Amino acid sequence: MIEQVSQYSRSLIEASLDPLVTISAEGKITDVNTATEQVTGVERAALVGSDFADYFTDPVQAREGYQQVFAKGFVTDYPLAIRHISGKITDVLYNASVYRDDAGKVLGVFAAARDVTERKKAEELVKQVSQYSRSLIEASLDPLVTISAEGKITDVNTATEQVTGVERADLVGSDFADYFTDPVQAREGYQQVFAKGFVTDYPLAIRHISGKITDVLYNASVYRDDAGKVLGVFAAARDVTQRKKAESLIQAASVFTYAREGIMITNAQGIILNVNDAFTRITEYGREEVLGKHPSMLSSMHQGKDFYTSMWSGLAQNGHWEGELCNRLKSGGEYVCSMNIAAVLGIDGEIEHYVGLFSDVTAIKEHQNQLQHMAHFDVLTNLPNRALLSDRLQQAMAQAKRRNQVVAVVYIDLDGFKAINDRYGHNVGDQLLVMLGGAMRSTLREGDTLARIGGDEFVAVLVGLENSMSCVPMLTRLVDAAAETQQLGNLMLQVSASLGVTFYPQSEDIEADQLLRQADQTMYQAKLSGKNRFHLFDVLQDDSIRGHHESLQRIRKALEQHEFVLHYQPKVNMRTGAVVGAEALIRWRHPKRGLLLPDAFLPVIEDDPLAIEVGEWVTDTALAQMEQWSCEGLDLPVSINVGARQLQQGDFVERLKKILAKHSQIKPSTLVLEVLETSALSDMTHMSQVIEKCAEIGVTFALDDFGTGYSSLTYLKQLRVKQLKIDQSFVRDMLYDQDDMAILVGVIGLAAAFKLQAIAEGVETNEHGTALLKLGCELAQGFGIAHPMPAENFPAWATTWRPDATWVELPRWGGVESVEVVSL
Repeated sequence: MIEQVSQYSRSLIEASLDPLVTISAEGKITDVNTATEQVTGVERAALVGSDFADYFTDPVQAREGYQQVFAKGFVTDYPLAIRHISGKITDVLYNASVYRDDAGKVLGVFAAARDVTERKKAEELVKQVSQYSRSLIEASLDPLVTISAEGKITDVNTATEQVTGVERADLVGSDFADYFTDPVQAREGYQQVFAKGFVTDYPLAIRHISGKITDVLYNASVYRDDAGKVLGVFAAARDVTQRKKAESLIQAASVFTYAREGIMITNAQGIILNVNDAFTRITEYGREEVLGKHPSMLSSMHQGKDFYTSMWSGLAQNGHWEGELCNRLKSGGEYVCSMNIAAVLGIDGEIEHYVGLFSDVTAIKEHQNQLQHMAHFDVLTNLPNRALLSDRLQQAMAQAKRRNQVVAVVYIDLDGFKAINDRYGHNVGDQLLVMLGGAMRSTLREGDTLARIGGDEFVAVLVGLENSMSCVPMLTRLVDAAAETQQLGNLMLQVSASLGVTFYPQSEDIEADQLLRQADQTMYQAKLSGKNRFHLFDVLQDDSIRGHHESLQRIRKALEQHEFVLHYQPKVNMRTGAVVGAEALIRWRHPKRGLLLPDAFLPVIEDDPLAIEVGEWVTDTALAQMEQWSCEGLDLPVSINVGARQLQQGDFVERLKKILAKHSQIKPSTLVLEVLETSALSDMTHMSQVIEKCAEIGVTFALDDFGTGYSSLTYLKQLRVKQLKIDQSFVRDMLYDQDDMAILVGVIGLAAAFKLQAIAEGVETNEHGTALLKLGCELAQGFGIAHPMPAENFPAWATTWRPDATWVELPRWGGVESVEVVSL
């Protein structure tokens, strides 16, 4: 047959690396290719005509295959082994089929062999490896498991059965995560394997059905089929329970040995089993001195039985306790420790040990105590400070209320201390304060308090008094103690003290800070009374002070809400009928009380800074009104009253200049400042300087109510005023009182002698005007001429006013020169 094929086919057959052979129906070789010669070691000539089965290791199997070809017409991958003449065996797989003639008659078999020797070797090796691997897997002490893509266990080894306590049959098909203490963490690790293809040292804990926990580290990777599809996960777990325990022990041992905190381990009965180096360092006890002893050997006895009962109760209930203890050192000293105690349970849940960890916090506590002391005590005198005083005063008030007793609050201010401090320096002053504080404190009882609240001021709180007079002996001792001569080196120093005393309870509810204010106010009364004494609080006087404060507040509110107005009283020449000026007078349009005159509110503010604000408001408002009148064709000098408080300012003139600058249309010479004679004479030097500086800018002065003070020719010479205003008290009774008439004659004469204008106040009748004209005084103001009026009424009045006919007809008095005066 082979001879009949084309040359091309023959070439292909010869080129084939697989052995090819044709066999007759009788089983004889009819043709072969070169590959057959090579695999058998027999030349073609010898092969042709021989029995094909002779070249196989198993001729019977070869013939059986041959019969199958005739029976089925073909065979595929039929396994046989060809023996080379050298003895070498070649494993092959035969594919064979019958071939026929043109009539369909079977002539023989065509067979092609594929050399699978290496493949069989590989398969055998795989088989051997598989068996070996299974043996290894079973022999492995590490739990090994295969898991499907769905997370179901597909196979396990014996170690897995042992670590879970579950047989292989029950494990296979179950959810792998069910056997871990943390199923969520297990599934997360499984997802990581699918995401990355593997995980290494993934920590998990397997729970045995008995409850025992085994710590493991998993190494896992996916496994695939021949197509590369992931079938599941192969995972191997390594038991690290003992390693973790060892690591914990190593760490614990390291902590135990090198910890800065003291560590003490006892048994369940509290007997000391072990201590570390820090324990011996802190307590001063050697290790051998405490082993087998009870921790109570360290007790300082500061903590009582109740303390330890509470501590052991807390340990029993919570398994731990923490707090502070004061313990005794071996040397006898004491230390404060911050202690943490924990109960250690055994497998049976019963307490096996106690572990106590403590730190020496003595230095910290001392520092805290120092800070606490500094927060409540004066650094210099070591007396209670203001904060502690407030607390003790509150306690004293509460105690007095409960016991129906009296508390005295004593405000103490040293007299003359500032002079000593300024002269000898702060060091001497500080030492003196310490000595005086100690001296005064020694006069008080144990329950009383003496506090330093700043500078040379102290406050004493005297408790448990039967009545307010019970404290008088103590007050006397305080005054005497403060006045004692103190020796500092070569210096003999002496001061005194002014004491203000108030009491609790009072008829009305009162707070602690109010008591201090009362005592402070009362102390000033002691100073005003001559110092070196005590003064008891007067409720009526306090009501007056409080009322004064409320009045001040109301007046300030009136200023802010524009409730003040100016009225103007004309100043005239009674002989000529000329309107020569106006006096600006403040009024208060009170929303409830109506229009109030100055006497109703100015005395309240005369010693308060508010007087300055009101005075400057008057100046500014009067100048603004003068500007308006000037625009209406009325140009008049206007006088304003200036109080002592306003004049005492060091920058009075500068402030006045600023106000004048706001009203540049007004000439400063048309503004007259009127001051009381008593105010002007109280500080002649300062007043003279103010008048001179004002004169430089054109502003003039008038002495108001002249004749009511201690007038002196020397004063008139020194004060460069331009006007004297005769007080209305002399004018009012001049017609009936010879003394008043004599004073009037003298004042008018003085004015003429010093070339000053004289203006009479209080002209209420024609007779008053006539008498004044006869004395030579032509300038006047008063109700007989005009009442003070609102600014808007003044221009019309000035236009229509006419003097009394008798005044005009009187002959001019030759004794006194007539001078025009601006009424302030």
